[in-house]
Amino acid sequence: MRRKTPSACRFSPFPYGSVIPPDFRQTVIDIVGEAFVKTDASALEAYGVDSLKRPHPPDLVALPACTAEVSGLARLCTERRVPLVVRGAGTGYTGGAVPVHGGLVVSMERMNRIIEIDTHNLLAVVEPNVITGDLQDAVERVGLFYPPDPASLRESAIGGNVAECAGGPRAFKYGTTRRYVLALEAVLPSGEVIRTGSKAVKNVVGYDLTQLLVGSEGTLAIVTQIVLRLVPRPPVQITLRATFGDVGDAVRAVDSLVEARVVPATLELADRECLEAVARYLGASLAPAGTGAVLILEVDGFAETVAEESRRVEEACRAAGATQILRAASVEEREALWRVRREMSPALKVISPAKINHDVVVPRGRVPELFDLVDRMRRRFDLRVACFGHAGDGNIHVNMMVDAGDAAEIARAREAERVLFEGVVALEGSISGEHGIGFAKAKYLPIELSAPTIALMKRIKQAFDPAGILNPGKIFPD
Repeated sequence: MRRKTPSACRFSPFPYGSVIPPDFRQTVIDIVGEAFVKTDASALEAYGVDSLKRPHPPDLVALPACTAEVSGLARLCTERRVPLVVRGAGTGYTGGAVPVHGGLVVSMERMNRIIEIDTHNLLAVVEPNVITGDLQDAVERVGLFYPPDPASLRESAIGGNVAECAGGPRAFKYGTTRRYVLALEAVLPSGEVIRTGSKAVKNVVGYDLTQLLVGSEGTLAIVTQIVLRLVPRPPVQITLRATFGDVGDAVRAVDSLVEARVVPATLELADRECLEAVARYLGASLAPAGTGAVLILEVDGFAETVAEESRRVEEACRAAGATQILRAASVEEREALWRVRREMSPALKVISPAKINHDVVVPRGRVPELFDLVDRMRRRFDLRVACFGHAGDGNIHVNMMVDAGDAAEIARAREAERVLFEGVVALEGSISGEHGIGFAKAKYLPIELSAPTIALMKRIKQAFDPAGILNPGKIFPD
């Protein structure tokens, strides 16, 4: 049985489960070494899936150790018209690193060095498979700070964060990954190596290819080295948890904070469904009985500023109807509060083993309307929906909990999915705030982007990848 291939593709994928031509495999072995080529069924299965759990096994996996090897693999795939998909840690939620047309998966796991931490110029130079949390630990040991912190920071890799322009809880104050990428080394599908940007914080020479590659989901080039901007580590942090009777009160507290001109480092929200799931998952009560929503807030900076801002945070929460405000008194208590937030996604499995997870985003002032939209969806489609996310920047994770064996419920959820996306765009928002499009959301791209805009993006893709071999089947609808 052969894979179905869109007519627009410029390659001919190998038949599903077939053996690729021996000379191609041998050339891959010549480039990276036999020990770093995987062809067994278990490996192909593992490298053909991400957190979306919709697998498409590749025909071959290669683990290069350097830019030269990546270049050789890219050149080979272009010459032979073999699909090439780059993979980092595989923590994505939209299938961005899944080889939907088979071919070669290039795993960057051996390219995992922190090459340099420059304390004088406040920057770090890293290879793509450095784990985000490891980089944060390394720079904090020398008094510096790398703010982007996706929930998967202990598993996700910097290269994947760059490919998806990952955000996380601190985006409200500090911004997303894009803001911290100064320069890139990348391999084009032709095998050519390019360098974009520089270590200087100002650079307006030519088109900004650095920012074009950030968030391009591995469809334009293969990033092999990243220069990241760092900032001084905030000397003081105060973490608070505010509980509310319902989500509406929690959202009003967010509005009050902004009106008070307080910008917390983090401002995370979780609704009742999420709280109940985490409590069952961790086996402990995490909030007082009757709690309908929780805000986890953190302020950071110098001691005097933090003291004043934390006072304003508490006042705003109380004014919005907070039922309890807890201030972490130790590092252990702070970690316990954050554990609640970071365990939300896996904890939802106690409600249902299957979920349709979306990372929609709206302007912060329209978050109340987003929750109204979700509430209408619950009732209209008879679905259990759990919401959590980054209330400060309007990026809310809407999780439709479904029974994978219930075809009618899945159909309702898919209908609700489109209603959600159309509603979010009507609220001047976006169908993805940090997970990207991948193949899971490709068919919905026209909801947000006009035909001329999509056509321009396709021409950019064509300019970078004329053979169409790099991560095919992603972003654009067939």
